[in-house]
Amino acid sequence: GAGPPHGLSLIMAIADHPWTRASKDAAAVRIAMTVAEVGARDGTLIEITSEAGLDSDEPALGERRVTGRIHADLSVGTNVTGVVPLKANDGICSPGVKLHGAGFIVTPEQAVALGLGRRPGLEAHIRPYRNGRDLLQRSRGVMVIDFDGLSEGEVRSRFPEAYQHILKTVKPERDQNNEEYRRLNWWLFGRRNTLMRGFTKGLGRYIATVETSKHRVFHFLDTSILPDNMLVAIGSDDAFHHGVLSSALHAQWVLQVGGWLGVGNDNRYSKSLVFDPFPFPDATAAQRTTIAAIAEELDLTRRVALDENAGLTMTGLYNLVAAIRGGAALTAEQEAQATRARARIVAKLHGDLDVAVAAAYGWPADLAPAEIVARLVALNRERAAEEAAGQVRWLRPDYQAPKG
Repeated sequence: GAGPPHGLSLIMAIADHPWTRASKDAAAVRIAMTVAEVGARDGTLIEITSEAGLDSDEPALGERRVTGRIHADLSVGTNVTGVVPLKANDGICSPGVKLHGAGFIVTPEQAVALGLGRRPGLEAHIRPYRNGRDLLQRSRGVMVIDFDGLSEGEVRSRFPEAYQHILKTVKPERDQNNEEYRRLNWWLFGRRNTLMRGFTKGLGRYIATVETSKHRVFHFLDTSILPDNMLVAIGSDDAFHHGVLSSALHAQWVLQVGGWLGVGNDNRYSKSLVFDPFPFPDATAAQRTTIAAIAEELDLTRRVALDENAGLTMTGLYNLVAAIRGGAALTAEQEAQATRARARIVAKLHGDLDVAVAAAYGWPADLAPAEIVARLVALNRERAAEEAAGQVRWLRPDYQAPKG
């Protein structure tokens, strides 16, 4: 993490470059390039911003160049590789459930045929289920059979239809599984997800975000909904936390510490890299109330917009919001879309949120992205020192402090 060894400096780096000239049938290969020299010196980091014609003799690549000290993680500016997880954030963030068997997923119609509404207690075990596509595109409205906590005998005697469904659709696949737990406990998901089940218990809702996505969006989900393992769940029902996570300050942190994935360079939200070390602001009661109110309105505005527009997706809404916030001129058709989707309202609420969250940190609202990250890294260090001295600013003291 501290940089290249033996007094070497990176004088040129490209973290993510497409392989050119690739044939149409070739795998989409990505490469990184670095040049190092002895001594302490600045370098040029080149970021590929656009790609076209990769299979031709004249590929067109757009570039952005930044000069400064290049760190071991091929970033320029504040070294984010030194941040540490905070106790304050411990134990309330986890990826969702990993099924290891598509047969667990059923439609609401199938659920009724399997006894939902007829077999007493089954409503606790056939629950709504959401994955990344459900949150970013349109929800499929599927459900999932979750027998966590029940023995095979209990499932067979209490819920015979659902038992036979997974006996037929899940067990044959699990019989081939080379992990003993999964082979023997074939009626249960591949992992227990004890942590997530613990931190969502007793809450009416929790916060979720899609692990890899173009726009970093946080959603409130009803606790009846089980998240898929490509969602990251955060065990808080507090709109203040939702608001801080939805702010541009947190978005810049995600871009710097979370990394990217895939050809589209979508940003990645990781529990250990992004959430655990993130220092929340030490906000006053009035600031918390302000941020929570904006976040509640943001969440509701988006839900209503999606309900009113059958063809609208969360990604589509945020494409419009990004264009509006970036000052792009919209076509007449986009303008009409934006009005129907309430995109200008969503953009305004995000702007209000950014100002309110910056104020909660005691910072100006117009900080450059690099300065935001530098301050958050410094605050992470400060909080880690506080925690070492015994002061922990738990996000959910009632739930975390006894455990901690």
